[in-house]
Amino acid sequence: MRDVAIGCAVVSYGLRPDRTDYEIRVFAAACSVKRKKMLPSQNYVQALQPQSLGHQFVIYGDSCSGVPGALHEQTFAAVNAVLRRLAPQPEFILFPGDEIIGLTPDPTALRAQWKHWLDVETAWLDRRTIPMWHTTGNHTTYDTMSEDIFRDILRLPTNGPDDQKGLSYWVRRDDLLMVFVHTLWTGLGGEGHVETDWLKAVLDQHADARHKIVLGHHPVHPVNGFSGAYQREIGHEYAEVFWTTLKEAGVLAYVCSHILAYDVQVHEGVLQICTAGAGTAHRMPEGIEYLHCIQAALDRDGLRYQVLDTNGIARERLHWPPAAVSSAGWRRVATGRSDALFTGSIDPGDLVAFRFSGKTATEAWAPEQTLFTAHARDTIAPIWLGLRGPKQTLTLIVGKTPGRSPSYWLGPDLPVDRAFDIEVAFYPDMGPGGILLRNSGKASWTSLKSATATGVESIDWPPAWSIGHGQHGPSDRPFKGPRLAVSVC
Repeated sequence: MRDVAIGCAVVSYGLRPDRTDYEIRVFAAACSVKRKKMLPSQNYVQALQPQSLGHQFVIYGDSCSGVPGALHEQTFAAVNAVLRRLAPQPEFILFPGDEIIGLTPDPTALRAQWKHWLDVETAWLDRRTIPMWHTTGNHTTYDTMSEDIFRDILRLPTNGPDDQKGLSYWVRRDDLLMVFVHTLWTGLGGEGHVETDWLKAVLDQHADARHKIVLGHHPVHPVNGFSGAYQREIGHEYAEVFWTTLKEAGVLAYVCSHILAYDVQVHEGVLQICTAGAGTAHRMPEGIEYLHCIQAALDRDGLRYQVLDTNGIARERLHWPPAAVSSAGWRRVATGRSDALFTGSIDPGDLVAFRFSGKTATEAWAPEQTLFTAHARDTIAPIWLGLRGPKQTLTLIVGKTPGRSPSYWLGPDLPVDRAFDIEVAFYPDMGPGGILLRNSGKASWTSLKSATATGVESIDWPPAWSIGHGQHGPSDRPFKGPRLAVSVC
């Protein structure tokens, strides 16, 4: 009988056979009740699951719907259709804001939008078994009237600050803490203003949580080059203390939306995941971004997720943290020109790391100084890494398409007459956020800054490398400092 129950649970819900008898009985019972209502197996979208005890959930945001017959009702339905095909279904759903189009001075019209979104567009969701937690957004909480309606309609936990109850709050599920912050609080000035003292207090209170996720509507770091305090990110006067609070508390990720894109980057070891593809029909930018939801699994090994488009295809994915760089895995690359240690594209999910050590020159040198470049004959090197400008800013230049301008990633300035020992990693699964930097021997990565919407996921690495000078030989943009050493892992 156990084998039958296991078979039913595994086939219908993707339950692992090593689950306890109690878990199998629960899933088998659900299977017997629901199997007649399920879609044919070829329509399932296989959900990622924790490899050990953990959490399986969905994140999606920005549908801007709530109006019967409007465009966003159709696009939101297309994303929901994929979510409904997930097997097994998520344990909970996180929605980081802008459920409805909102932005109306009429409270009756605003309530009507919420009613349509909850009672019609998401009526398929049984919130008693799959709870959905929301953050505030600029379409939903743009003044005190809309804040009051948000509180009244959604009835979220009231464990936030006294003047933000139902707007900011936290949820604890076993070893997972989720903190939802209000990045548009009218009490501080409205859009882009966020309180941080309460956030720190909650994170301190739940220091024992193995996993911590903070959610808000506005990004802290620019996405795809779309930048602007209060309008596209939280106010810059809040950004440093906000991020420091996350870092010091060991937060895994800050989840946001607002910029109509999927994007992931990391800063001082904390992920920023932007997902704003739940139905708003505009894209930032058009032609690259797409409607989507993120299905995630979280366990002792970290976070894994897949970004599903409206056909249920995983267009992007992430495993964080990436595999550790082994000290035994480094291979020294001789200064000068050499054959490439690898060519072609980096396999999805792989991470290639370079280690650069040496000392900068005794005087500042504004022209380009090459640390590393990968190149082929008769083309401008598609990959160049070095120092540029009077401040000697670490810069990566990637030429993705011949005849088109390259993309730039910017890192820190390397001061004059200073020793350095850094690692630069290429992690294509992170898209534009996948150019990573850290000091050698440290654990925490940080994404280099960029204004592009794509990364190095489609770049073919050419067959020749040069260390310490450009593709045309020793006199081409040489590095001016001594003792340059480069290794690759």
